[in-house]
Amino acid sequence: MVISLEGKKLELTYPCNWDYKIIINSHCNINHIIKNVIGDRDYKISKANNSKNRTYQSYRMTLLVHNEDDRVELYSSLKREDCVKIVL
Repeated sequence: MVISLEGKKLELTYPCNWDYKIIINSHCNINHIIKNVIGDRDYKISKANNSKNRTYQSYRMTLLVHNEDDRVELYSSLKREDCVKIVL
């Protein structure tokens, strides 16, 4: 079964906590990346996995987002970081 979300918009009640899964090069510092993006905002970070050959590490970051623009801008800012490979 395939479910298409095309044309659908995510409906959230803001402010709310939002999780980002961040995959980075293993030689990079996740705390440095997050500080560059969110500054002094409160967040929680937990390590998720390493890639099979330990080239990449994944983390889950949770923080309070204030509105859709804030949520999307954080996502975009994380993706622009050099050490970040993927943001989900």
